[in-house]
Amino acid sequence: MHLVLERDETAAGEARQRRSLMDVGYRMLGSVAEAEDVVQESYARWFALSDAQRDAIERPTAWLIRVASRICLDILGSARARREQYVGEWIPEPLPEGARWSSQGGTGAVDPAERVTIDESVGMAMLVVLDTMTPAERVAFVLHDVFAFSFAEVGEMLDRSPAACRQLASSARRRVREADVEDAVQPGAGGVVAAFREAWETGEMSSLLAVLDPDSTVVVDGGGKVAAALHPVSGAEDVAAFFLGVRDRAPGLVFETRPVNGQPGLVVRDARAVVTVLAFQVTRGRITRVWAVRNPDKLGAWAR
Repeated sequence: MHLVLERDETAAGEARQRRSLMDVGYRMLGSVAEAEDVVQESYARWFALSDAQRDAIERPTAWLIRVASRICLDILGSARARREQYVGEWIPEPLPEGARWSSQGGTGAVDPAERVTIDESVGMAMLVVLDTMTPAERVAFVLHDVFAFSFAEVGEMLDRSPAACRQLASSARRRVREADVEDAVQPGAGGVVAAFREAWETGEMSSLLAVLDPDSTVVVDGGGKVAAALHPVSGAEDVAAFFLGVRDRAPGLVFETRPVNGQPGLVVRDARAVVTVLAFQVTRGRITRVWAVRNPDKLGAWAR
């Protein structure tokens, strides 16, 4: 991805600028609400400048991204303490296809400039790996590898040398390789997820086991607000039993096959609303990871 960083004061240019900031914030933080807060604070700092100071900035979007990145760094630095208070497992907020960044909702056609840019760098598997990185690694990787900032520019944001930022990005890439994120999107993944859905709906243990990798794992995020497994469940038989148990306890659930962060996923509804969004990692024709987001605070985009 290459950002257009030149001055563009048209309405379309402003929409692209906001989307760029949201793209950065979401990848850094894994939360739409926090990313929106970052964008608002970035603009607040922009408008706190005098007219002469703003006019002297040749690339406003680049300036705003630098500010947003520093704000994200502060948030990431305090995230560990906040996670210690979080109930159960924490999973990044899932996004539906064509999601709008603005939380204001609305109806009608959505300007492409207002949509999240969904690619391999914002898939759930990648977001989970990003969350394992140090704040500095995350910033260096996202800004250089995803948004094509030079290491010199990244160094200005991190107050580190370009060589140090190069090492940070290299370390981040190593984490990505070790997690096999590059294998997360494969031809036929949609069929595997569809087969999982059918087996779950019909309650067939053998069919579930046929699509689950022997070492598969499911992670559930309830945030302490709804019923959820507090720890990952691993092993195909235990994972299959977990999903069949959910089905038995709530026989009225409705399953929908929908893209989640640009990849094949499932949405689960009860009679009132969306109750779970599932993202998958499929490797060599088998499901290796399932991320089930149940925290209602992270499902607002799906309700809209």
